Amino acid sequence: MAATTDATPSAQPERPGRTDGVCSEFTVFTKIKPGHADALRKDLATFASGKAHEETRAALHQIGTLHDARTVIFDNDTQFMFASVFDGSWDTYIDDFAQTAVGAEFDRMFSHSEGFPGMSDPGVKDWFVAHQAPAKTFVTSYPDLTVQQIWKDQRVDDAFEDVLDTAEFRAMLDNPANAALVGTPAFQKLLEEASA
Repeated sequence: MAATTDATPSAQPERPGRTDGVCSEFTVFTKIKPGHADALRKDLATFASGKAHEETRAALHQIGTLHDARTVIFDNDTQFMFASVFDGSWDTYIDDFAQTAVGAEFDRMFSHSEGFPGMSDPGVKDWFVAHQAPAKTFVTSYPDLTVQQIWKDQRVDDAFEDVLDTAEFRAMLDNPANAALVGTPAFQKLLEEASA
């Protein structure tokens, strides 16, 4: 007798790639069109500097899910690798990037790869899946922190560091009326972490 289930299938197809907590990896290997390696290098250099870099940074901040990305040209200028770590679903990741300045950079970068249909092509996700090689292992140092949480933690840390440097904070620590708060293990731990 066959088992039955009432589960509703996902609207999104299953995508390749490993996850560790909230982080997912995306690694694509493509064949570089013959004679395009130098043009790809030039486009990658442009992507990493100047106005394009500033626009990309602004788009990445707007999207707020990319932990890191890297590119490699290898195998005697015949192969290209793009790898990244991101938060959220695979489809949302591709959709978000396609709708920003990063989409134009992806078009430029992958235009040197054989068969790339373009970011606006309905088949671009299938193309990426066909060229994606999921990691055998994938480990992050902070699997439970999204990019947004990391940015917030950094803003809170910066603000707290600013407070620590004020004369008013030092006076508050020395005020006997605050001794009960300052003496709590939580507050002492906060001070220890701030001085580490």
